[in-house]
Amino acid sequence: MLRIGVAASKMSKGSLLNYNLCVILISCIFSLFMFFVCGLSLLPIVFLISLILHALKPAGVYAGWVHIFNICLVVLGLVVGVFNIVAISKNIQLTKNKI
Repeated sequence: MLRIGVAASKMSKGSLLNYNLCVILISCIFSLFMFFVCGLSLLPIVFLISLILHALKPAGVYAGWVHIFNICLVVLGLVVGVFNIVAISKNIQLTKNKI
């Protein structure tokens, strides 16, 4: 999370407003990337589990897997959102540091 601040400070070239915008932009892009990567890895897992359980259980059980996948994506979105808020709150600056 601290590397977001380092990258944003190199991109902003000393402007506090640009620094804060870069922090928000970098953290949101990284959060979207993590959501898509985790969501795409979750899809085959849920699909394989549904195929295995579909072979063992009656046909009525198969219809609920789309709902379970949606719940998994909502929980994943909440976790990534909390991570994004923590990353932004750690890196946002309200005053310019004088070194």
